Amino acid sequence: MENKENNFVIWGRNPIIEALKAERSIEKILVAHDSHPPKELVKLAEKRKIKVQKAPRKKIEELAGTKKTQGVVALLSPVQYWKEEEFINHILEKEGIALILDHITDPQNVGNIIRTAEVLGAHGIVIPRERSSPINEVVVKASTGAIFHIPILKTGNLRQFLDKFKKKGGWVLSVEKGGKPIHKLSFPFPLAVVVGSEGKGVSKTILDTSDLIATIPMKGKVTSLNVSSATAIALWEVVKQKYNY
Repeated sequence: MENKENNFVIWGRNPIIEALKAERSIEKILVAHDSHPPKELVKLAEKRKIKVQKAPRKKIEELAGTKKTQGVVALLSPVQYWKEEEFINHILEKEGIALILDHITDPQNVGNIIRTAEVLGAHGIVIPRERSSPINEVVVKASTGAIFHIPILKTGNLRQFLDKFKKKGGWVLSVEKGGKPIHKLSFPFPLAVVVGSEGKGVSKTILDTSDLIATIPMKGKVTSLNVSSATAIALWEVVKQKYNY
């Protein structure tokens, strides 16, 4: 059943199985430590590449707002994710800009970034399934609704996605220290713009497949920016060239 107070939660074995069959966008499924989900549920989740993880029964009951959970809840996404081929073709057709969030875990930052991307005219967002913030109420609120107006793709492997994007004619730009000043670069389109987590930056495997590495020049004593601020600056430089501002 769906929790009326939280439209992002479904609880109970059969309702979750039906949600999986109906291809509802599900962030992840939580199963109580003392419970065993039906094999059908697990198989459907594996087929859809949806994470199933153990959690305390108390947390599951709190999320559902009831004790009648049968030990399992599904956290729904407020958006319908795009399929990979459809997403790539959309970016290619627009000769557009895809913003790649490389394992950014803070939902406030993710929401702010999505808002910036939509406002500035990016054509889509790519988020990895693992080690990234789920698309939840915090993200929706921080995006001020922009999340409902921009295509979003969740992928199991960012490197494989970018390799496929490049093979079809796309280019990859990573925003990271040690590159060329971003305002001095000429950008090819369609373009995937990669921004990394605050702690680790852009992954080495992503840097290795990048065609360009851009750095935001800094003159102050503090030598780093919040990832949402850095993304806004980088995207502005890219869209200036895309839209001839």
